[in-house]
Amino acid sequence: MIRWSTMRWPLAAAFLITAPLAAEAAKQDFTLVNHTGYQIDSVYVSQSSSNDWGKDVMGRDTLDDGESVDISFEHGGRTCHWDIRVEYHDGDKAEWSNVNLCDISRVTLHWNRQNQETRATVE
Repeated sequence: MIRWSTMRWPLAAAFLITAPLAAEAAKQDFTLVNHTGYQIDSVYVSQSSSNDWGKDVMGRDTLDDGESVDISFEHGGRTCHWDIRVEYHDGDKAEWSNVNLCDISRVTLHWNRQNQETRATVE
């Protein structure tokens, strides 16, 4: 049987209340996999309702072809719909709008040479 002292109960109650909120907020983080054949220099994630990309959230200098990186960023709430932008070493960019990051844990990028565009598959 667990006994809570009056000193521990408020702390435990606070944890039980905030733990689900923190888990909910973390759902927007994802793993980015580069299968484009090119080096990615930066990654931006912005709320779909915003026109500002903010700062690079990749967390490292580059992401080479065949590598992956865990993307964590400031969520600022429980918003699920985000825009994602990657910038390649040669200056090209690729963007995806209205991505539901609450339902996605992995984004894999592929370069399609035939139509000259980057496509993303999600899990």
